[in-house]
Amino acid sequence: MQMGVIMRFLSSLINGVSLGSVYSIIALGYTMVYGIAKMLNFAHGDVIMIGGYVIFIFMSTMGLNPVIAVLAAVILCTVLGVTIEKVAYKPLRKASSLAVLITAIGVSYLLQNVALIIFGADTKSFSPVITLKPLNLAGGKLTILGVTLVTIPICIIIMIGLTIFIKKSKAGRAMLAVSEDKDAAVLMGVNVNRTIAITFAIGSALAAIASMLMFSTYPSLSSTSGAMPGIKAFVAAVLGGIGSIPGAMIGGILLGIIEILGRTYISSQLSDAILFIILILVLLVKPTGILGKKFHEKV
Repeated sequence: MQMGVIMRFLSSLINGVSLGSVYSIIALGYTMVYGIAKMLNFAHGDVIMIGGYVIFIFMSTMGLNPVIAVLAAVILCTVLGVTIEKVAYKPLRKASSLAVLITAIGVSYLLQNVALIIFGADTKSFSPVITLKPLNLAGGKLTILGVTLVTIPICIIIMIGLTIFIKKSKAGRAMLAVSEDKDAAVLMGVNVNRTIAITFAIGSALAAIASMLMFSTYPSLSSTSGAMPGIKAFVAAVLGGIGSIPGAMIGGILLGIIEILGRTYISSQLSDAILFIILILVLLVKPTGILGKKFHEKV
């Protein structure tokens, strides 16, 4: 009996880390854009939904290889992210935060309704990209899904690769400069517009990868499929300290673990409410998040 309880907890913990890894990848889009451009891209969750539809079309409708489908989703989501930045956000670079926020919400609803018109209101059954066999441990008492075995390493590789890119590459150092002070970065010869566009491109490409992992685990696709994961990933970014890449990973993992444990031991209906309650409590104690830094504004 006690062994069964332990196995149930371990299973929930592993599933939570897997789900949290997806949240972490999505949260990177929020945290990078906010850290560098100081804006909240609430259309980011809908880019995930678009990525899911692209993979669905290439795999289910056209019958192409999953690798080709994922690469197509990465390319199209990258182009979409850069286009959104250029058309919707770039003209508002010096506008108020409220104007940018309203625009982001408008872009989000635009993407949802375009997807609704093109693909219809019916929920599509997503064919999993990752088809590895489950791993059975402890004599079959603990089962780890194949998608879980892939999701966690991909998250770790992305975090390490992104950290190296930002610290070692010229574009990454430009991102750091813009995040510290845009005006000073311009004086040092940094192309701010190009740097912000690269940031949106990276975030949107990661959204396509997140869509592959998320819809392989939860194979249900509709025009609103990216909305709630996008909100949860934003919560993860705030929880970890928005603007911090390690914070996005920590916040996402914690959020995934809390959500799965909440579903398992408390209530599946209340799991989302529990997430937001914990976020409120954390922000009351540490408003900047776990790894967030305080910014002192000069007057």
